[in-house]
Formats: sequence, C-alpha cells, structure tokens
Amino acid sequence: MKKTDPATASALLRGVYDLHVHSAPDVLKRKVSDFDMAERMIERGMAGFVSKSHFFCTAQRAEMVRDKYPACHAVGAVCLNNAVGGINPIAVEMAARAGARLVWFPTCDAQWERDYAEKDNGKKAFWASIVEDLEASGVRSPGISLLDDKGRLTGPVHDVLEIIRKNDMVLCTGHISHPEAFSLIKAAHDAGVKRIIVTHVTFPSTFYTVEEQRELIRYGALMEQCYSTYATGKAALDVILDQIRAVGPEHYVLGSDLGQITRDYPDDGMLRFVTDLYEGGMTEQEIGRMSKENSKSLVCV
Repeated sequence: MKKTDPATASALLRGVYDLHVHSAPDVLKRKVSDFDMAERMIERGMAGFVSKSHFFCTAQRAEMVRDKYPACHAVGAVCLNNAVGGINPIAVEMAARAGARLVWFPTCDAQWERDYAEKDNGKKAFWASIVEDLEASGVRSPGISLLDDKGRLTGPVHDVLEIIRKNDMVLCTGHISHPEAFSLIKAAHDAGVKRIIVTHVTFPSTFYTVEEQRELIRYGALMEQCYSTYATGKAALDVILDQIRAVGPEHYVLGSDLGQITRDYPDDGMLRFVTDLYEGGMTEQEIGRMSKENSKSLVCV
C-alpha cells in the first residue's frame, strides 16, 4: 500500500466539495457551526459544503455563509421529513426559491429506516433521540413511505419531482427502501430530473450492490460514498474501494456525513477519506473526479 506525504494529501483535498455535512445550528448538538466549517474549509483550500439538517431547510444558512465567506461555496438543502411536512411540494418549492440545491427524500422519518432501526440490535443512529423524545412527548411523527398501498409512487412524490426538475435541483434518495428508490429514480428520469444522488450506498439500511448501482446509473444517478460509514465500522473500506473499482469513479460523489459531536471534524474526515482512497490504489485523477468534478457539476449552475 502506498503512503501519502503531506503535500500529496493537501493536493488531494484542495478543491474538494463535501456534499454531506451536519453542521450547527441544529436541533441536535453538532461539532462545528456553519461559519466555523467555512473557515476550516478555506484554510484547507476546500471548495465548499452542503449543510444538511434532518429537520430544517438550510438555504438561508448557506446564503449567510456565502455572504460572510465568499471563498467557501456553501450550499443549502432540505430533507423531506415530518418537520417540513414530509413529502411536501410547498416545502420544496419554498426551499428552491430560497436557493436550496439538494432535496433529500426522507431520512430519519423514512418508514424503511424506522423499521430497519427497530430490527437492528446495534448502536442507535445519532438522530434517534429526537424521534424517541417526540414520541415520549406525545408528538406524532409517523414513518413516511413514498408508495401507496398498490406499490405506486404517491401524487405528492410526482409533484415534488416536477419542482426538482423545474428548478434543476439535486434529488437525493435519503433512507428509503430499495423498491421506493428504484421507483423514484426511474420516475425522476422520466420526468426530466438531471441530477440524482443515491444516498450513501454502503450504509447498512441503504446498502446497494454493484449490480443495483449499475442499474441505477442507467437513469443518470450518481452514487454517494461517505467517510463516516467505514469510520464507524458500518462498512469496510475495502468494500467501498471494490464498489468504486467495479462501477467506475465517474459514477460517484464523496461526502463526510460528519458533524456529530463525538466524531471527526468534516474536513478532517474528508482528508482521511481521500488519503485512504489514494493509499488503497486510486489515482489523484480518480479521486478528483469523485470529490471535485462530479460534486461541482451537481451544486454549481
């Protein structure tokens, strides 16, 4: 295995976008604020980041970051969980008008994720405390499915897809089931949605095989690999490397999926990620394609 000297590691990180950052302010305590994240990225020569909250649209926050730190391209997003009304076309329309670029379909409130978490005997997800607290407080927060009782995408899903298409936003699958994801991506492709990310493809509840990924890229989707997935032991680095080699780096984007108070800073995680990929045999050009070129093509219009 080749070793990475500091100069090479710095070059690998320079110009990188992190498309999956959980920064503050948020309902959950976070390790780093939006402003601190921007300062850290500028210091390391990174290009920018997507601020992701499971509960709120982050478009306004991203605009404030860009105003204060023009050298950091901060990007806003919205997650279609219960806090914004679930599969709510109005929430997506207003997020688009506020400048949000990414739309995550349900994450912590996806019925599939809820069912998977209930069956999983492992450590609970970081956001699970919010869901449990809501239930304990008597606040109804039901699981969300994209399919009706006949297995078809619901009307609001199609309405959301049209808003995404109209505003050239980025569709992210979130933590939905495979049947939902395949139906969603095929419908998005048919509706003319051009920018699609399959959310962390090696995460346990959303794991996609190489064959499944190859099918989804036929519809224009990019696959997301996240540092936190193997840093927390949910998948081996070798699995990620094997997937990228089999499918091709031109079909991937990278993210840290960090911001949790007990884990690395997102920029430190991304540095480790690109270094590990390099030491695992990937070239600078391949890493740059995933972490710079593909990411930029999604968030810059």
